[in-house]
Amino acid sequence: MSTLSPFQIYDLLNRPRPLWLVKIDLSGASLYWVDFSECKLDMANFSRADLNWSNFAGADMRRSDLSMANLFEAHLQRANLNEANLSRANLTRADLGKADLVEAIVVEANLSRANLSKATLIRANLNNCILNRADLSKANLASANLSGADLSMANLFDANLVGVNLTGANLVKADLTAANLSHANLSKADLTGADITDANLEGANLEGAIMTDGNVFEPPPVSIDG
Repeated sequence: MSTLSPFQIYDLLNRPRPLWLVKIDLSGASLYWVDFSECKLDMANFSRADLNWSNFAGADMRRSDLSMANLFEAHLQRANLNEANLSRANLTRADLGKADLVEAIVVEANLSRANLSKATLIRANLNNCILNRADLSKANLASANLSGADLSMANLFDANLVGVNLTGANLVKADLTAANLSHANLSKADLTGADITDANLEGANLEGAIMTDGNVFEPPPVSIDG
């Protein structure tokens, strides 16, 4: 990746849009309030960068490195983050509405109160993510890894959670109304106070899960024909 001086960064970011910044190295840079909307940022390096309130709406960020970046209240609507690395990033209150995060790595990231409505997170790795009060309504999380994630009070209305791994996840008071949880792994998940009205739990693994009434799920005894 090409490394730029602070002057070169300033000059570059003041050129006509959209910018073509494939493989650019802006790791550790202070770039809050910067407008990257609709820019080409494939494989760019933003690791540890300060991107508070930055605008990435509609940007192409496939396979970019945003690990440990500060994206507080950043605008990422409709951004293409397929296969991007967002591990340990701060995305508190970020707007990722309709963003693509197919197979993205979002391990231990903070997405508290973030907007992920209608986002696509198929096969994304969100292990141990903080998604407290996040809006995931109508999001597609098919086959995603949410093991150990904090989804307390999250909005998962009508979300596609087919085959998702929610082992040990915190779903306390989460809204799972009309969510599709068929064949999901909810073993040891905490669903205390969660709303599962009209949710599809066909084939789901609930072994050891704490159900909405606070009781641990006990599978029905298997009858053995004499």
